[in-house]
Parts: sequence; C-alpha cells; structure tokens
Amino acid sequence: MAQSVLLTGAAGRVGTAILGGLADDYEWRLLDRDPPTGDQPGEFVVADITDDEAVREAMEGIDVVIHLAGDPRPEAPWNSVLTNNIDGTQTVFEAAVDAGVEKVAFASSNHAVGNYETDERTPEMYRTHDEYRLDGTELPRPSNLYGVSKAAGETLGRYYHDEHDLSVVCVRIGNLTEGHPPIDYERGQAMWLSYPDCAHLFDRCIQADYDYEIVYGISDNDRKYYSIERAREVLDYDPQDNSAHYDGEERVLEPDA
Repeated sequence: MAQSVLLTGAAGRVGTAILGGLADDYEWRLLDRDPPTGDQPGEFVVADITDDEAVREAMEGIDVVIHLAGDPRPEAPWNSVLTNNIDGTQTVFEAAVDAGVEKVAFASSNHAVGNYETDERTPEMYRTHDEYRLDGTELPRPSNLYGVSKAAGETLGRYYHDEHDLSVVCVRIGNLTEGHPPIDYERGQAMWLSYPDCAHLFDRCIQADYDYEIVYGISDNDRKYYSIERAREVLDYDPQDNSAHYDGEERVLEPDA
C-alpha cells in the first residue's frame, strides 16, 4: 500500500480539494512555488517545478506522485505553458523514474479535448437526452494552448510508461468547484466535479493498479458528455455527487431518499 505521496502544485484548487479529503490518509510531501499560508499536513517544499534539482530532492522516498503544478490559466501564453506545463511535467516524470516511484497521477484537463464541443454539438451535448460521450480513447482536440500543454503531458506519460514501465493515469479534470455551479450553466453542470469526488478519485489513483490510462474526472452527473466508465473499471471510482441533485447551492434529496 502506498504511504508516501508527493503532491505538486499543492496550494492550488485541485490540491486543496485532495488534501481536504485525504490529509490524514498518507504521508504527504507538498511542493509549491509559494509558501503555505496555513497549516499543512506533512512536509512542505517551496520550489518551482522547473527546478530539476529541487524536484529530484522532493522525489526521494516517494511511492506515488500526484502532479498538479503548472500554469492553470486557459489563456496562458505559449512561453508559460512550454516552461511550466510541458518542461515542468517532463522534469517530474524523469525524476519519478530515477527515484523508483511506482505511479504518477497527472492532472490533465477538459481543455485537452475542448474542441470536441463544436457548434453543431452544443448545447445539446450538455443535456441529459444527448448520448454523445468522450471516453478517453479519442485523440486530443485542445481548445487553447493550455489544452495543448495538457495533451503534451498525456503524451509524456505514455512515453514514460512505455519506455520505463512507470504506471501513469491522466485525469482530464472537468469543472471542479467547491460549491455547486449555477443551474443555468449547462456546460458546468455536465462536467461538474465536486471536492469530495475529486479527493476520492485521486485516492483511487494512489491505490489502484494500472498501466497507462486516460480517465475523466467528473462527478456522476445526470448531464454528462464525458464517460466515467473507465475510471470506474480501472480505478474503482465511485462518485457520490450529481449536479442534478442540487438546486442552486443547496443539495436536495433524491425522490426515493
């Protein structure tokens, strides 16, 4: 059983969701370029993801890496995504292999496939009656340079698995929000990922056995155009939230509850 986990980009939104659910479950080593603003579990390393030496030092004694660090802006320019998201991700994979890490969970993004949302498909694809699904077997179709960098990270993961036998799961994260997205935001409803389901999903990334996988990170929403069947099958992901069970910010009981 994995005990020690390196979480890069720990101070960001995804890291906050993961630690909010799993802070007491593992021996954490947290890496972020900004120092912590409050109490954090485990050891905190202040370093930039592009600092090869710092990343290698942070990797020592680690069983599993959750790699979140990078420029998260959809409008991020090429020089930033190249340095922070592509070069930084390659640094992480290389250091993980050299350190004998077992698994890397890479935070990809819905932006890696954003251009599947064509004018012809939307907004119908966001609605419950539409059966269109992306399942992770499709080629990337990035909707911005940030999405390009995430597709590149997925390809780096494929390379490090094939060449170095590193177990890699790429999670194409949807619309992660602590509260519920507005009920009239159809796209957000369809790709919603709650904080508890996010923590559970990455817990399964730590615990499950896999080779190389691409899965979608959303809750079990009635509206969805991302399939979560591969995450269920490979990771034993069992999300508990559903955007249809919320009226605005309040959770409502299901009819049979």
